[in-house]
Amino acid sequence: MRRIDTPEDVAEGLTALLEAHPELVAIAEKAGPLPLRRSEPGFESLASVIVSQQVSKASAASIWARLVKLIDPLTPENYLAAGGEAWREAGLSRAKQETLARISQAIAAGELDLLDLCERPIEEAMGLMTRIKGVGPWTAEVYLLFSAGHADVFPAGDVALQHAYAHAYRESTRPDSKALQSFAQRWSPWRGVAARLFWAYYAATRGRDGTPIA
Repeated sequence: MRRIDTPEDVAEGLTALLEAHPELVAIAEKAGPLPLRRSEPGFESLASVIVSQQVSKASAASIWARLVKLIDPLTPENYLAAGGEAWREAGLSRAKQETLARISQAIAAGELDLLDLCERPIEEAMGLMTRIKGVGPWTAEVYLLFSAGHADVFPAGDVALQHAYAHAYRESTRPDSKALQSFAQRWSPWRGVAARLFWAYYAATRGRDGTPIA
């Protein structure tokens, strides 16, 4: 199971993609350097992904800063102990409060091991994550991409990736997640690098970073 752990891994994947798919060369030239974007696997990393869902990067950063200040260190046990008042003060929506609580409870009960997930095949890991209410495919894929370092994950439900694809391939409308996931199959086994490429392309063409976590 190939991982992306270093900038050299990103460079290797990009070289393989450009050799196999020459149409990506112009996209890569526009995108510029591709960042590694890796975080330590665990509860804090998954929580940061959930915080970033469906909000602007600035809003996510503000909520995250309050959350880690109010709950330090941010562990499942401390999150549950802090309770609703701290969750609301941090600015978490009701849905995100409950999702993080369910994840915390699953970890505390031994039903979810976020470190062990990193060693499992992608589909198995996603199945274990998405059985928790509030954790959808996008959340699981982003965690496996940036925290576990899986090389062959493409979060096709990501709006920035959909916009980047539509712009790069001159489509009049952005594809839905199913259509983009189907298209992205051609970039296997380096779909994780393809995702980084299209996020960087989105930033270059839109003037803002659409990557879900820092």
